[in-house]
Amino acid sequence: MRPRPPIKGRGIFSGTGLIITGLTATLLAMIFPIWSYADRSGTGFDVLNAETVSTGYGPLSALDRDFITKVRLAGLWELPAGQQAGLKGTTPAVRTAGEHLIEGHTFLDERVRDVASRLSLELPNEPTEQQQEWLATLDSAQGVEYDRQFANILRLAHGKVFSVVAQVRASTRNSLVRELADDANSTVLDHITVLEATGYVDFDALAQDMVAGSTPPLTPAPAPPGPTLDPAPAVPVTPSPSPTYTLPPAATSRPPESSGKS
Repeated sequence: MRPRPPIKGRGIFSGTGLIITGLTATLLAMIFPIWSYADRSGTGFDVLNAETVSTGYGPLSALDRDFITKVRLAGLWELPAGQQAGLKGTTPAVRTAGEHLIEGHTFLDERVRDVASRLSLELPNEPTEQQQEWLATLDSAQGVEYDRQFANILRLAHGKVFSVVAQVRASTRNSLVRELADDANSTVLDHITVLEATGYVDFDALAQDMVAGSTPPLTPAPAPPGPTLDPAPAVPVTPSPSPTYTLPPAATSRPPESSGKS
């Protein structure tokens, strides 16, 4: 009896086998990226979850905690700067800006201490080294130079904080932080407005400083919540005595230009 010829087309190399093999490979290719991504460390979600703690008001991220600390630090140096402007400012606009700083940061400091207490966060009780340097610069400046330094230093600082407030308000999942960001946004925008109204802000220099990022971060990311002490309220410091120089005329829309004459 003649042996039967082998049946062609069976096995993995048949038409059906090739289709099944192709579909299997495609499915594995789709599953592998999902599996490999979920197993990776260092992704944005991994970092967020690793630095986020649960609270009764929603998740509290490292960015949230850094924002709370920055609000406190702003009041620690801008309150005394505002009081100083009321005494050393040579124009009504500069003195008015100082009043806004005092009112705004007195309010924000009360708010941030309440939020920190409810979230069991520790707050600083003194300005950063950079902020102390800014205060020292204002202490040594006199006359129109003081007005100019006051307007530009404070405007730069508020611009830095303004971007942080927007980022936190857009991303936070914590209700207390969200409310604090709303208050900070209104206050910072008011201060930016009155500082620019002095007529002394150098917008070209300001833009360069903002782009270059010449100002270092105000503080490292704070630790997660834990047992803390209630921080003392931020209060204005006693500035140096008023100088005995002759006051220049009040600035209206722009600072006085140097004529180059002696």
